[in-house]
Amino acid sequence: MNTRKIGAQREEQVCAYLLSAGVNIRERNFRCRQGEVDIIGYDGEYLVFFEVKYRSSSRKGSAAEAVGFAKQKKICRVSDYYRMIHQCREDTPIRFDVVAIDAEKITWIKNAFYYVLG
Repeated sequence: MNTRKIGAQREEQVCAYLLSAGVNIRERNFRCRQGEVDIIGYDGEYLVFFEVKYRSSSRKGSAAEAVGFAKQKKICRVSDYYRMIHQCREDTPIRFDVVAIDAEKITWIKNAFYYVLG
């Protein structure tokens, strides 16, 4: 199975997980010139930008470790654009979460990183 298909399956798995946790999913695979965010939704009052990472083994480190500074900057730029085109209020609380899947274990890391000006 190719990596794109595996990624799509894992994102489906994460969406089901987030929905069961009460997240209101608004967008999946939101793309713009600034980049891409896997899932965008509301967790309570927070507008959350989710990055999904999967690792079948720990050979290359954990899934969460794969969300480095450059990726964080890109997600933040996408969040700026998303909030602009959807006319989100300035005081809308936002959060950047990572949902990491290591082998079959799902870990939801809330506030995985802070907004990076980029």
